[in-house]
Amino acid sequence: MPNRAERIRSTLEARFSPSQIEVVDDSHGHAGHAGARPEGETHYGVLLVSPVFSGMGRVDRSRAVHEALAAEFSSGLHALALTLRAPEEVA
Repeated sequence: MPNRAERIRSTLEARFSPSQIEVVDDSHGHAGHAGARPEGETHYGVLLVSPVFSGMGRVDRSRAVHEALAAEFSSGLHALALTLRAPEEVA
């Protein structure tokens, strides 16, 4: 069974067809914080560059990613640090 990072990557690739994607498990840096679990897989950093984000504002981009990952949030994902860009914003 894939770990959470692999599931996040797979879900975001299917939903946003990104030209660039990075998913980093930052859970170790949040040990003892709200939402952290001893087994980890709760806090992630995501860089996503997708044409889907063209013409979308920051809040709408974030909402779209959170919606795509709703199943992960319901199963223990606590927090995402998001960097979401349209291709024309990355030069």
